Amino acid sequence: MPTLAESYSAKANELLARAWTVTTPIIAQLAPVLGASVARGEVIHTFGSGHSEIIAREIVGRAGGLVCISSINDPTAGFIENLVGYGTQLVERYDRQYELRAGEVVIVISNSGKNASPIEVALHAKKKGCVVIGLCSLAMSTTAKTVHPGGKNLHAICDYTLDNGGVPGDTIMQLTPEIATGPTSTFIGGSILNWLMLGTMEWLKANHHAIPVLRSQNIPGAIDHNRAVGAKYKHRLSKQLA
Repeated sequence: MPTLAESYSAKANELLARAWTVTTPIIAQLAPVLGASVARGEVIHTFGSGHSEIIAREIVGRAGGLVCISSINDPTAGFIENLVGYGTQLVERYDRQYELRAGEVVIVISNSGKNASPIEVALHAKKKGCVVIGLCSLAMSTTAKTVHPGGKNLHAICDYTLDNGGVPGDTIMQLTPEIATGPTSTFIGGSILNWLMLGTMEWLKANHHAIPVLRSQNIPGAIDHNRAVGAKYKHRLSKQLA
């Protein structure tokens, strides 16, 4: 009989394979959108509320990743993500300091798609003329009642939606009749964003544009390289380079 971890690994990888199949056509549409934005010298912005902040940070300041990515950080780590109005104030403050410019891409991550902060970030980005991508579990976002007074969940606001294929509650293993465990949103969400970044870089290469990619600062010469590729963005990135 397989262990709980073995069963989780098998089931989670099935969901990952399904997410690949579902998101690949959307990523094919998005790669030229993000690629053209990067080619214009623009910044890609990410936001994740609560545990989704981990996913939002996965592609920010990443060795092997694009330098021109900035995260909208929540200092409460999602503690008040359901306080209506907080997300608006958070993104407005970020906008004043780092700027959300028309045509730039904003990726908003919320597994449930129901909480106020990510919805408000998406609404503000739309108002500024940004292209908004939502990353969520459509099984949750289409069924969970939003706490936002606008009445719409994240997927209904965004220009594009990437479905992580997760189940409601984000737990795929039943340990006991009362205890469910085995989350998948971080594992699959991080993979989806990396697929999106690879598609973007591939588009940049195919269209003969510069690809401003960071190197691990643990290898010789990398810090100088990173400073050079990041110089034009340094006043627009919430995570500063070494």
